[in-house]
Amino acid sequence: MATEAPTQSYSEQWYWDDRYKNESEPFDWYQKYSPLAPLINLYVPQRNQRVLVIGCGNSAFSEGMVDDGYEDVVSIDISSVVIDTMIKKYSDRPQLKYLKMDVRDMKAFEDASFDAVIDKGTPFCVGVIRGNTQHKCLKRFGGTWHEMLNGFCLSVLASSFSISFLILSPIMKAVDETYRVLKDKGVYILITYGAPIYRLRLFKESCSWTTKLHVIDKSLTDQPLDTPKWELTKPLPLDADGSSVESAIGKNPDVHYIYVCIKDESSKMEADAA
Repeated sequence: MATEAPTQSYSEQWYWDDRYKNESEPFDWYQKYSPLAPLINLYVPQRNQRVLVIGCGNSAFSEGMVDDGYEDVVSIDISSVVIDTMIKKYSDRPQLKYLKMDVRDMKAFEDASFDAVIDKGTPFCVGVIRGNTQHKCLKRFGGTWHEMLNGFCLSVLASSFSISFLILSPIMKAVDETYRVLKDKGVYILITYGAPIYRLRLFKESCSWTTKLHVIDKSLTDQPLDTPKWELTKPLPLDADGSSVESAIGKNPDVHYIYVCIKDESSKMEADAA
């Protein structure tokens, strides 16, 4: 079971190397594969489509995809310790490939290399700032650091360019790199606790995406509920600023948000030509 982490260390390789030296049991952030499988199958319908899982850690998520029939699942992580472990663990499963890589710099992959990218909150780990800068953020704007990561920085911190840049620059690099390695019409599936009123701005200010939003109960484990509160495969109504979501599911729902971002180069070309 994963222990509570000092969030200011999430962007550092040394932190994850130390953590995985001491944690041998698989751990999945947010959700395991089984509850999400219907949604993954919906947006990645062909089992021969090439899939990239970023920030994989020692999760069994990629294994679950291969067990479900996917034939080419590439997983990356910043920690060399966990990647070495996963390579050894799955040496007999050629469908699973593990590479040590920083999501902000995936130059080992060519443009348009993948049909889908699956991510459980990785860009918001690499966007964590540390030490005195973090202290200044909390002192100036109040709240907890988790609230800042949950999107507060994307709105309030805009009033402070230097702090906002420190947080958003690595996040934007990660999202831009994800966009680059995706094929046109490929899907970026992001599972996170961040509500759309915060996250949508990030997607709008990065690349050309067509974005859909789904939700899943946080309480789901390996076995889906007999009567889940939310229909996983049905997108929620999504207006420009995300305020329509609260009308649909209420304020502060106990859910994880799943953003399905479809790469749309035609929209980019239209914007460039305008």
